[in-house]
Amino acid sequence: MPVKTNSISQRKKEHLELCLTDEVSFKNKTNGFENYEFINCAITEVEISKIDFGTKFFNKKIGYPFLISCMTGGVTEAENINARLSIAANQLNIPLGVGSQRQALENELFHKSYKVIRKNAPKIPVLGNIGASQIVQFKTFEKIKILVDLVEADAMVIHTNPAQELIQDRGEPNFTGLLKLIEKLVKYLEVPIIVKEVGAGISKKVAEKLINVGVKGIDVAGAGGTSWTGVELLRNNHQGKNEFWDWGLPTSYCIRTVAKLKSKFNFMLIGSGGIKNGFDIAKALALGADITASARIILQELKKNSSEGVIDLIEGWFEIVRQIMFLTGSQNISELRNKKIIRKEKLN
Repeated sequence: MPVKTNSISQRKKEHLELCLTDEVSFKNKTNGFENYEFINCAITEVEISKIDFGTKFFNKKIGYPFLISCMTGGVTEAENINARLSIAANQLNIPLGVGSQRQALENELFHKSYKVIRKNAPKIPVLGNIGASQIVQFKTFEKIKILVDLVEADAMVIHTNPAQELIQDRGEPNFTGLLKLIEKLVKYLEVPIIVKEVGAGISKKVAEKLINVGVKGIDVAGAGGTSWTGVELLRNNHQGKNEFWDWGLPTSYCIRTVAKLKSKFNFMLIGSGGIKNGFDIAKALALGADITASARIILQELKKNSSEGVIDLIEGWFEIVRQIMFLTGSQNISELRNKKIIRKEKLN
């Protein structure tokens, strides 16, 4: 078990070590996708070889509706991890998110762990990342612009994590004034802002508030994958049961409900939280996500089989998605979203 420390860099190292295990999974809550079934099309006429996953991530064309979610940076091990992840993302032509860049504002010691991404992947969308609590602390935005420039970001992710901050030793559970500050930051930055939870989900009501202040992307990051309250409990050497380990809204619920806002607003909906195979991806897309995302399982694959393993993993997932699209009579992702999925209880 990692030893607690107050160093931001050391904390990130401990997070990485824990996320290479499955100890940090939700215990009694799933992403909710098991509650849905695809509707078989017995007379499908889809030409499976002509299914094209190409889509746009803001103003860039990408190869798959998938991004390697925000993971790491600001620690010695991160440079090697980000170097290999960026090689995989570049070959797949998919977006890649960096982990929280907070440490990069303290000193330049680990700036290479961020810069290596753009060096290895000059054309893919890259996502910067900072915590919501830091937005509240900074009040002004010059530091955020520095972080955007550091990774030559195409978008900036603000991760909001009240449950994690609440449980974290010396956490910073202060988000007073956050929404108004995000509204100002939207106008200040030249790149779009994405707001992402870290595993507890974003509700429809919260998503609407964020979109109304100019946020261009919502990453629901629902419950069912990594429990970041669980991560902090393990870091704290917590013994026994804690009710907040499974805190959060299931990913499927978040995607389905937030997607209803698309009839009123133009924004990118990213479905993440326990995405671990092609069926999860297909169900997330069918429920309304524009893009899907995953982190921990990719980190684990990277450790086992490097960049090539990550490429094979993601390509394998989308081969499953391709087969699901064939079986549901969906020539493209738009058709997959057109009533091709049903809750299981309605099948009786």
